[in-house]
Amino acid sequence: MPKIENIVFFGTPDFAVPTLEALAENGRKPSLVISQPSRPSGRGQNAAEPAVVSTAKELGIEIVQPEKVRDEAFVERLQALKPDLAVVVAFGQIFPKELLDIPKQGCVNLHGSLLPKFRGAAPVQGAIMAGMKKTGVTAMRMVEELDAGPILAQEETPVDPWETAGELSERLADLGAELMVETIQQLEAGKIKEKPQKEAQATYAGRLTKRQSKVNWALNADDLFNQLRAQSPWPGLSTRFHGHSVKLVWGVPVSWEQVPIGTSGTYLGMRQGRLAVLCGEGTIFGIERLQRAGKKAISGSEFANGERLSVGERFI
Repeated sequence: MPKIENIVFFGTPDFAVPTLEALAENGRKPSLVISQPSRPSGRGQNAAEPAVVSTAKELGIEIVQPEKVRDEAFVERLQALKPDLAVVVAFGQIFPKELLDIPKQGCVNLHGSLLPKFRGAAPVQGAIMAGMKKTGVTAMRMVEELDAGPILAQEETPVDPWETAGELSERLADLGAELMVETIQQLEAGKIKEKPQKEAQATYAGRLTKRQSKVNWALNADDLFNQLRAQSPWPGLSTRFHGHSVKLVWGVPVSWEQVPIGTSGTYLGMRQGRLAVLCGEGTIFGIERLQRAGKKAISGSEFANGERLSVGERFI
């Protein structure tokens, strides 16, 4: 196979940065970086520069931020560049066939799961929410269907039982960067054997929304713990107490002498410095740290003392 020299890179968030840096460090600095447009962010709604854009500037790489990659002007620009390969990491837009066909060696995507598991926008969160003991990264050749292309290479890693989505994403981003560099080397050497995905085993992890941040106390405490980990740092989990929203910063399932009877969300008392709250199936969740809007995070004990919390009151 011909040498892969002219690479274009598509990526937007922090997850894509390690791969971009690894390409540059290994003599495969992209000729062009394509990222999503800068969007308003934070309370001031100032335009926030994507992480990939900041990194590309540091590396001295030309950047374009098209509103849509299917725009005719962008497609023509990429055709004129005649890239050998497109590397895509968490870019955030669907590629039309005319774009997929431009690079001579196609488009290779890095996905944060062991495909075909957890296709979609939130594979890291999906794996944690499902209580998976292992996950990984996949380098795949892109096709028109979402995350359905043939697998070029995979690398798996165990999921720590206390790991949050933010922490796991950082590990997978680094693991994926190494995998992508190796995959390109193997493609160049003609040593890749593409493996079709098994459609019957495919699962999906759709994009998270702020609406998913409300605690459902009817969940089993283990499932609630997985959801808290999966939604940390965003969108988080919040409940209401005495008419005010309270964010669950951290908590874990806890044991109880006997299965309590009552309504989900009921405060049962303190357990090892945690607020013990009744969940579904008679399980107990211990809230370790909480945070009111605009306030700093406090311990369960501090919250109980400040609210003069009584057994039998409810979080809703």
